[in-house]
Amino acid sequence: MKNHLFSKNSLGLNFVAIGGGNGLSTLLSGLKRFVAAGETETIWLENLSAIVAVSDDGGSSGRLRDELQMLPPGDIRNCMVALSEDSHLLSKLFQHRFRGGGDLGGHNFGNLFLAALSEITGDFAEAVRLSSEILASKGHIYPATVADVRLTAELVDGSLVRGETNISKIGNSIKRLRLEPENCQPLPETLAAIADADVITVGPGSLFTSLLPPILVDGVADSIADSSAAKIFVCNLMTQPGETDGFTAKRHLEIFREYAAQIDFDYVVVNNHPIGEEQRKRYTSEGAKQIGLADSISPGMVEGAEIVYGNLLDGNEKVRHHPEKLAQVVLLCTTQPRKEILFHHRDTEEI
Repeated sequence: MKNHLFSKNSLGLNFVAIGGGNGLSTLLSGLKRFVAAGETETIWLENLSAIVAVSDDGGSSGRLRDELQMLPPGDIRNCMVALSEDSHLLSKLFQHRFRGGGDLGGHNFGNLFLAALSEITGDFAEAVRLSSEILASKGHIYPATVADVRLTAELVDGSLVRGETNISKIGNSIKRLRLEPENCQPLPETLAAIADADVITVGPGSLFTSLLPPILVDGVADSIADSSAAKIFVCNLMTQPGETDGFTAKRHLEIFREYAAQIDFDYVVVNNHPIGEEQRKRYTSEGAKQIGLADSISPGMVEGAEIVYGNLLDGNEKVRHHPEKLAQVVLLCTTQPRKEILFHHRDTEEI
């Protein structure tokens, strides 16, 4: 395994986070306090970049996509708000969802704002950049591609299923996932951020609909593989009914490597703290199970990567990663020897 320990006295790290959905925005919200924090933090980030999936076709994003022929803004909006250092009111405004059953009902203000700015500028990526400036986002947000891509899955019986919303319900039946068009290109800024990265994370997030789509964009997987950055796979907390039923942490990584075998991860970050009994009952009734506990007896390797365990749970009613805990575990992977990481997380609830 490569040595990716970075000195605490060195320059700040260039960090690239890849994914989509709530998982990516959760990680970003935890990382933002480390951006340009060289005087107050022993670990700090010079640059933070997010590469965000753009294959969503449901909800407000799907409606705008169909009506205005634009890229889906939802996941990108969530990332902008997660990185925002502006007023609470402005962030709340971008997350506001209109009520009612009319044309505005169900739409999100931030999505509409991005749609308007995209029409004014004629460039979705530029609209994202300008919106990030308005929100004073502490990082760069790049759509995985600016092509109008759709997810398509070939199933084991030979049939095809199209669209992220449909594919999220049939994960165990997928033989092969692809983007249409398959030759979609990333932004040059995306490849430059990967090339300059000291740390690259994939996850947490829905395996087939958030983590794999950015990797399927031409050149992205190869660029990650060629990068000298420390590469970290962050595992989900729970299986997702219809998408990853029965999947272990190892199975998540095995599936990922079926699409990007050239990427060798250095660490896999897994939660090892049990959820509450009421949470377990509720999620079990929905067909979801907790990931990671069965493998947390001792440290080890999975797909050539070292497993790093920790209590990563938020204390809310829903099972979610705690943003600050997750961010610190990820950063510790590249700044402390592995034994210190494991000792630290076994002996304390807080990180």
